[in-house]
Amino acid sequence: MGGPGDPPEGTPEGGPTGGGGSEDEYGSVVFDESFVRAARLQEFSAQERISDHAPAVRRTPALRRGLTRQAVILVVLIVIAFGTAIYMGVRSPYRATPSARDPEQLRMTVIPLAPDTKVPGAASVRELYRHSPAARFGTAADGITLPPAGRRTAHFSDSQVVTALTTVKDYLVDSSLDPDVLTGGAVRTVRMLVDPGQLDQFDQSFDRPAMDGRHAATGWLVRFDPAEAELADPHIRVRGTLNAEETATDTLEVTSDHTFVYALRPVGAAVGDGARASLFTVRRALHFRFDRDDLRNHQTELLVSYVQAGPLSCSADQSEHLHPLLAGQTATQDGPAGTDPFATGSATALCGALAPSAQPSV
Repeated sequence: MGGPGDPPEGTPEGGPTGGGGSEDEYGSVVFDESFVRAARLQEFSAQERISDHAPAVRRTPALRRGLTRQAVILVVLIVIAFGTAIYMGVRSPYRATPSARDPEQLRMTVIPLAPDTKVPGAASVRELYRHSPAARFGTAADGITLPPAGRRTAHFSDSQVVTALTTVKDYLVDSSLDPDVLTGGAVRTVRMLVDPGQLDQFDQSFDRPAMDGRHAATGWLVRFDPAEAELADPHIRVRGTLNAEETATDTLEVTSDHTFVYALRPVGAAVGDGARASLFTVRRALHFRFDRDDLRNHQTELLVSYVQAGPLSCSADQSEHLHPLLAGQTATQDGPAGTDPFATGSATALCGALAPSAQPSV
């Protein structure tokens, strides 16, 4: 009987015994069909060797071990997706597009209004306001009111129109009501609201002011000569209107027309101790433009600034500061500053008469 590891017929003749004989080292190797196909050398059959006079063996082509077709397709798709992501990041339609036009320079006109008589004054600021046309005006920022709701346009939402209106209100508050600005101090809060394309003009108006219709500091804001006048009352009276309209698919324009009335006194003088206060009136008609970048950045482009202010003397240079005539003072009679019609780029000097009805009747 054969051993437990032998086939039923027993150990083949000449083969290793199951006992102490040496074990076949290739006994566990299975030469299946895939193994045979993968072999680099294959033996020709007897018939092939007879008919073709070929060598006993032939070399088979190596198996291609590159990427499969599916893997290649996957790599290509990944590359395409990655390239598309980069392209969309560079050319995304949601990026802010540059403005189609450069901002224009602000065109400004400052007209001094000269009184025919002495400037009226009073020891009581409240008494001055009560006897003036500003008696029913609003006070400070409360006097600058926005139009009623429902302001959307064809290409701008209600919130965008409100943003434009509130930016203009902020500009009016900072440039017409801020005590630091009014007394000739810092102008940074106003400058921050100006479109970057107009900042060179803005800065030049304060570094080198001129009554040339382009570079008067008083065309951008209201400020008095700090050596001459100061506020007698911080509660400035205001009344006016704001209007917004769409002028192009990417442009909103806002017009403002407000009258500001200030109570002033001589510098260092306390009203009631022999000094009297007087009223000073500034009417500002401004035209603003907004593109979508301005709306996002809470900035604006000023197109036109038309200012009437008095009581002033026509001959004084009002480009850097306003030089108000105070209680008891009169306007000089030498007329406005001369204008050279042959000098290009300069504006024609203008001056108006301040109507008695515009002054308090005290």
